[in-house]
Amino acid sequence: MMHTDAGAHSLANRAASAFRAYRDGETAGMSTLVDEVTPLLWAVARQQGLHHQAAEDVVQNTWLKLVEHAPSIADPQSVLKWLITTTKRDAWSSVSRGHREEPAAHADVRDAEPDATAPSPELAVLAEADDRLVWHHFATLSDRCKALLRAIAFAEKPDYATVAQALGMPVGSIGPTRGRCLAKLRHALVTDPRWEMPS
Repeated sequence: MMHTDAGAHSLANRAASAFRAYRDGETAGMSTLVDEVTPLLWAVARQQGLHHQAAEDVVQNTWLKLVEHAPSIADPQSVLKWLITTTKRDAWSSVSRGHREEPAAHADVRDAEPDATAPSPELAVLAEADDRLVWHHFATLSDRCKALLRAIAFAEKPDYATVAQALGMPVGSIGPTRGRCLAKLRHALVTDPRWEMPS
């Protein structure tokens, strides 16, 4: 369901619960927190224009800082905001050091591991060509579209309120903007003679 509830199902509350468990001595709490929040932090870092390796470093550094500063975060409910703010600050610092994304370095947003069950090398090559074409057109979208699609693509049940906060967008505009962005991407693909729509 896309309806965002301010209660137990929000990402902020899930993050707070996991962080509280971690501080209470349950090491699995940190693993849960990382699993829940990393996709959003990744999108935040990439939104600042960082290339793959720099974004990865920033997100990893954010988690290290959380471990270091965990005792100083008085309210577990604020941990998500703390993580987003820390990621943004580190990303801005990294950008100022010159780690901006190169124009062609867009295809690494969701690096795929080689699939050992692929039916044939030929099909793998065709799939890779389709992926490259998708990312080629993805790179032509506006920064707003790219940031939004990255943030939502990583989450099974995106928390629109949190995505809106991270990307600085009104929560009511997330769904319509997502629809427009996907429509632009689809139009670019179906008008490209190299693209074949799945049957």
